[in-house]
Amino acid sequence: MEDILEILESNARISLKDLAKLTGKGEKEIEKAIKNYEKKGTIVKYKTLINKSKIQGEAGVVALIEVQVTPQKDVGFDLIAERIYQFPEVKSCFLLSGTYDLLLVVEGPDIHTVASFVAEKLSPLSSVRGTATHFMLKKYKEDGVTLVKKEKNKRLPIS
Repeated sequence: MEDILEILESNARISLKDLAKLTGKGEKEIEKAIKNYEKKGTIVKYKTLINKSKIQGEAGVVALIEVQVTPQKDVGFDLIAERIYQFPEVKSCFLLSGTYDLLLVVEGPDIHTVASFVAEKLSPLSSVRGTATHFMLKKYKEDGVTLVKKEKNKRLPIS
């Protein structure tokens, strides 16, 4: 991956000036490259990673849902994946190898909302053959960032 992209991936808030220092390129050249990446769809979005467990009342529920689907002739998995990822509850959708075909990351305010999504929207789709839902209990690391801090051992050593 190009150096500009690597730096932006780890710190999207870096200034053009600092990016120029790190890459040895001019600010105008970097600005032009970034605009080109955005235009081509290489850079899709700038994102802030928020540890929602630190915000009272904002945690909600996250579920990983494995989905078995029947691929359709001439389009494979793409059409059913598109139908599924259009639901607002679906935050991410991935095609997998193995027992299940799609992996969904689904968010909702509570467990009942996620369960209703699976029972009322996802499972009734004609191409869906089966699902397995896993509720996320705790996030330790996301997008390469550790979310939990080690607490110092407060116990006295035994001698």
